[in-house]
Amino acid sequence: MKVLIADDDPQLVRALRITLAAHGYEVIAAPDGVAAVALAAKENPDIVMVDLGMPRLDGIQVIEALRGWSGAPIIVVSGRTGSTDKVEALDAGADDYVSKPFQIDELLARLRALSRRTGAASTAPVVSFGDIVIDLSTKTVTRAGERVHLTPTEWRILEFLARNPGALVTRQALLKDIWGTEQVADTGYLRLYMSQLRKKLETDPARPAHLLTESGMGYRLVVDA
Repeated sequence: MKVLIADDDPQLVRALRITLAAHGYEVIAAPDGVAAVALAAKENPDIVMVDLGMPRLDGIQVIEALRGWSGAPIIVVSGRTGSTDKVEALDAGADDYVSKPFQIDELLARLRALSRRTGAASTAPVVSFGDIVIDLSTKTVTRAGERVHLTPTEWRILEFLARNPGALVTRQALLKDIWGTEQVADTGYLRLYMSQLRKKLETDPARPAHLLTESGMGYRLVVDA
């Protein structure tokens, strides 16, 4: 498992390199945002650890750059502890957030969780719930064995949720992924498309069991255990 550490603190990077190597991780490091993006493109890491306060490109810009082409899990490790910073990082595409100073056991646990998610995504391109089967590799959906027709936008929303099963996906993240910018005003697009998806995929669209709304935040796909 290859981990890219993007942080301009050489002492922290050195300590993490030693600790992570001792736990079986291959570590590569970049001292600034520009180098991090370039190294990610060259080395294709399995997980990326990003500090927010880096020179040249800050952490948010690095996350946004990586999310343009990479699906690798991103964990922010930052001294910024404000909720605004955390929300901004998660909306930009980060998968997790750990505040400095941190306990190394907690960081290792977060990395293990992201590693499991990465492994599951690479070996199980099929996501199912109820009688619905979503095949991410062939971009098809079936219900009780019958093909379900989705519009391109419906598919992109469902695919985004299916690639993050069980996780909260914010409205801003969906708007940015589907319409290209988080500045798109939510004029009911997502509610409309989610309503259509529920009609096609839920047993009782009025009382969804799998395509859930998290009030004021976003959506969550609950899949079968």
